[in-house]
Amino acid sequence: MASNSTGTGGGASEHPMDFLLSVDFKLPKAGEIRRGYIVSNQNNEIIVDIGSKSEGIISNREVDSLDQETKEKLEVGTEIPVFVVEPEDANGNTILSYVKAAAQQDWLDAEDLMASKEVHKGKIVGNNRGGILVGVGHIRGFIPNSQLIHGRQAEKEYAVGKEISSKVIEVDRERNRLILSERAAEQELRQTRREKLLINIQEGDVYEGKVVNLADFGAFIDIGGVEGLVHLSELSWKRINNPSEKLKVGDNVSVYVLKVDEERQRLALSIKRLEADPWSLVSENYQVGQLMAAKITKLTNFGAFARIQDDYELEGLIHISELSEDHITHPREVVKSSQDVTVRIIRIDPEQRQLGLSIKQVASDKYMESDLEMFNAA
Repeated sequence: MASNSTGTGGGASEHPMDFLLSVDFKLPKAGEIRRGYIVSNQNNEIIVDIGSKSEGIISNREVDSLDQETKEKLEVGTEIPVFVVEPEDANGNTILSYVKAAAQQDWLDAEDLMASKEVHKGKIVGNNRGGILVGVGHIRGFIPNSQLIHGRQAEKEYAVGKEISSKVIEVDRERNRLILSERAAEQELRQTRREKLLINIQEGDVYEGKVVNLADFGAFIDIGGVEGLVHLSELSWKRINNPSEKLKVGDNVSVYVLKVDEERQRLALSIKRLEADPWSLVSENYQVGQLMAAKITKLTNFGAFARIQDDYELEGLIHISELSEDHITHPREVVKSSQDVTVRIIRIDPEQRQLGLSIKQVASDKYMESDLEMFNAA
């Protein structure tokens, strides 16, 4: 009888198929994620080597569902993650899914986004009464109406396909729940823009901004995430009593930076500094002896202030001695607030920003010649 052992030392011979026992096939299990290399991509069916006894297949149905950008990435030789759907089907094939593997990774990425508080940019993929759906890789996140900046009624702002910035505020993979917030992202972006702007902004800079609020003492202007105040006195060279006389919320305006307070993160702005100072043009636009229409603005013991009724609306003083030919003890004996009057300019002092006006000299013979010349010229 032939012996079952050969060789020196009486060792047992190796069976011809023994080598198969030493091969680690790493048999796939349903639900696990593996990494493999694409070995074939034909007829919308992708074959992937996952280090098993046979290669796995990503079905043409799944491949058909992929967008063009993703399809172009799935080239032969590319390493990709795959999800084992079925270790072995009726035909002996291992069924894989790239989408499910990518989705698992997307859940991990979503958790990282929430932990890092980073802003995510994604496209709107759908909407319903409660809010909008946003793509986060291959999974969908939900932004409730309460977390939208403009509110669900702003359909143009939230059209499908439009990119939107948001922050992940809740991740629950078991419940397939991913909640995001546009409001939280906007706050983050505004703070980033604010810090950057405050570092770079300088006195004398000019910015475009939007009126966001009005108060009795001035207007608040947003210039790219930073709000600055235009004090009432800096709104116009003309005298105004309330910002609403010049501005309304939502107006776009140009502003001049007067002062930067980095420590308190405050800006003092001006609108009038971007307009010509009427006092710098006063010598060109007015002359002594000129007759002007004016409106009484204020009465004092020593006289009455009157605003010239023209484009510049400069204010001048009618001294009590220039109100009437008769002796009076108070301006109210001759004029009252808001009364329309004709005045004559009797003094111009650009450096002191002062105009001397007179009602008494309106009909003075002293200016008869110049009045006649002006009448003829008109």
